[in-house]
Amino acid sequence: MSYQEKRNIVSIITGIAILTAYCIYAFGQVRAGSVAPDDFKFWARTILIFIGIGVGASIVIQIIFHILLSIAISIKKSIQEGNCDEKEIERSIEVEVTEDEMDKLIQLKAMRFAFAIAGIGFIAALVSLLLNYSFGVMINILFISFSVGSIIEGLVQMRFYRKGIGNA
Repeated sequence: MSYQEKRNIVSIITGIAILTAYCIYAFGQVRAGSVAPDDFKFWARTILIFIGIGVGASIVIQIIFHILLSIAISIKKSIQEGNCDEKEIERSIEVEVTEDEMDKLIQLKAMRFAFAIAGIGFIAALVSLLLNYSFGVMINILFISFSVGSIIEGLVQMRFYRKGIGNA
């Protein structure tokens, strides 16, 4: 499995965990009756907090991922070649994490799927307002569609890495 696939798996799992935590917390508060479904401040505060948590968690998890990947590469290199110097290990790590034109093309193609889902969510959110649903419904449709779009982007990238760009 390539570096990009491993990185995508970590990002997908992080995104799913954050979205799940948001749904459990936010909708749990509404079900418990602690918050009214159309409480603007609650939804704005909760979404902003979870955006911050998501960004922070993604950064920390990616740092930990890269540290563990570097350790794994250095151990593998040491086992294969016995005694090797740090410069060889650094070159191996650099080669492993280098992105080429295909990686960039895959990212661009996958990003189109994410934007499509976010766009559909935006339109659905506007339609929900036209149908007289509350602001809470609209803002949740937006947040969830952007989150799902990000997760789908990772899944599409995985598919392109497995099947190739021309075959997917």
